[in-house]
Amino acid sequence: MLLGVVLLYVGAVLAVNGIWLIGQATAATRLSRVTAAEAAEGHELAGEQVVAATRRSQASPLFIQNREVAVLNLFTGFIGIVVSVTLVVQGNKIGDLSSIRAAGLILLFAFTYIWVAFNQFLGAGGRAFGWYCLFVAITAIPAGVYTLQSAHGNTALIWLGINWFAWAVLWAMFWALLALELPIARIAGALAIIEGIGTSWALAIAILEGKLAFLSAGPSCWRSSVSAARQGRPPGTGWHWPSRRNRTCSRSPPFW
Repeated sequence: MLLGVVLLYVGAVLAVNGIWLIGQATAATRLSRVTAAEAAEGHELAGEQVVAATRRSQASPLFIQNREVAVLNLFTGFIGIVVSVTLVVQGNKIGDLSSIRAAGLILLFAFTYIWVAFNQFLGAGGRAFGWYCLFVAITAIPAGVYTLQSAHGNTALIWLGINWFAWAVLWAMFWALLALELPIARIAGALAIIEGIGTSWALAIAILEGKLAFLSAGPSCWRSSVSAARQGRPPGTGWHWPSRRNRTCSRSPPFW
């Protein structure tokens, strides 16, 4: 359920960030066209004219100010940190590697939202952040492979595994946009909106409404794990994947 909460706000922040990217790119294009047109006529825009042209270029409802979008990025990053710390504490207490892994992967993305927010307040260019996005994109690929290999037919895990590859593509585009400075802001923004809805918001709603669930350890599995630990065996050695008819006992999901 905690993952559902995180994904709910990730869906929101990706959609808003996508709108922000498109709006910023559109405003910059319109302003450059006005400036180029005046230059072609042999005129140079005065200070008041520049301000007026800037306001006209920012009149679109898609235009969002940098510091305004930073608020949602900060809040989403904060939620990711809280959930990650909770998983680390719980996972370390019972020796659950899957919880520790989930915390690390959630923090990997939560930090991107915090970095975006601070860049808005600091007025930073974002090139270093772009290279971090490449690191995230590369890391997401093996995470997706591992999740799909361990899904065992579970719909939520299959959906999550596919999402990892989608996020890898999106974060790779952020790298190309910020580090390589390719003119793909509109494309990256549109993809962020699509993925915000399809990979995060929709999955979050399905989880929080109880339509989908990750396989988790039931009470019988917990007793089996405790018994294994008392016998000197690693925790979880008594767990098993259930048959199709009995889903009451299973391993903790590979991501969650």
